[in-house]
Amino acid sequence: MLKTLDTLTLVDKKVLIRLDLNVPMQAGKIKNTERIHRALPTIRYALAQGGIVRLMSHLGRPQPGEMNPDLSLAPIATYLSQVLACPVQLCSDPAELAQATARVALLENVRFFHGETTNDLNLAQQYAACGDIFVMDAFGTAHRQHASTLGVMQVSEQVCAGFLFQDEIKALTQALQSPKTPVLAVVGGAKVSTKLTLLTSLATKVDQLIVGGGIANTFLAAQGYAIGTSLYEPSMITEARAIMAKVEVILPRDVVVASACTATATARVSSITDVQADEMILDMGPEYIKWLPSLIQSVGTLLWNGPLGVFEIPQFADGTRVLAKAIAACSGFSIAGGGDTLAAIAQFKCTNDIDYISTGGGAFLAFIEQGTLPCLPMLTA
Repeated sequence: MLKTLDTLTLVDKKVLIRLDLNVPMQAGKIKNTERIHRALPTIRYALAQGGIVRLMSHLGRPQPGEMNPDLSLAPIATYLSQVLACPVQLCSDPAELAQATARVALLENVRFFHGETTNDLNLAQQYAACGDIFVMDAFGTAHRQHASTLGVMQVSEQVCAGFLFQDEIKALTQALQSPKTPVLAVVGGAKVSTKLTLLTSLATKVDQLIVGGGIANTFLAAQGYAIGTSLYEPSMITEARAIMAKVEVILPRDVVVASACTATATARVSSITDVQADEMILDMGPEYIKWLPSLIQSVGTLLWNGPLGVFEIPQFADGTRVLAKAIAACSGFSIAGGGDTLAAIAQFKCTNDIDYISTGGGAFLAFIEQGTLPCLPMLTA
């Protein structure tokens, strides 16, 4: 059972909260505020309970020690001031955060500091000195062993999970440890190698597995199909066959092909046995797509990570569009995570109809693969 924020007395306590405010930015402006809004319940609860709130997050991947103004959290501090209706003090380093006088203060991008990504103990202690209670609410970085995610927990007197972190673990646990059956996983992406551990883990947890993108091409090649110039990994053929021996992997019998992956390419529907040597597979075919919703409607639990095709290009988007709509209409429990997956959900306007959309990409996958995260033991009562 998680140790949670709502079990602690917060009056006049400095509540140090690690959030994931790694939002897309352009020219100093926030392009999407979703992650900020998912963090607000924890912040507002701490304030309502009389806490003095101290916030930490990363943004992008600056060089350690480099104060890159393009990756400053200043725009986020300004936005938080607006949505919280109170001033949010931006602090340049942990020492300033420890001495801050504002009710709400935000530390500058933690990845500006030497030792953050190497989990330096001294930096972790500087973070811990800023709060009486440490709250982990940055699920999106919970798979990282960094000073602001793991190290600070190791040296803080009191630690607990925030509400977003709670929700993430609850949804994933429901999908993996006590799922309503049958269980279906949909995994797309470019390479089997980057998701081999995930696919191997899912093979023992789900009843059926749908693969898309370059991953599907590798599985098709493993079955002996000629796939032309399609993206695939010859070195992963043996691994693909091993996965197919453990679980039913659903592959298309028709696909959409083209001679190039461009917005001006001419798409052609092809049987999987008729892909030409100069063609590449870029989406699932219409017969497969027509059948997909009936399969999805019958499942009890569905996990989704990754598109079926190159959905950013209209002529190769149908597979992912129909998938997203079918998952949204599914009566079973659905959970989705990963950057491309979230982009597809937004593009096809299915955000409100999927049961749980994870804020984590790497952490989402890591929990599915391993059943835990580095920080989780310290958050468990």
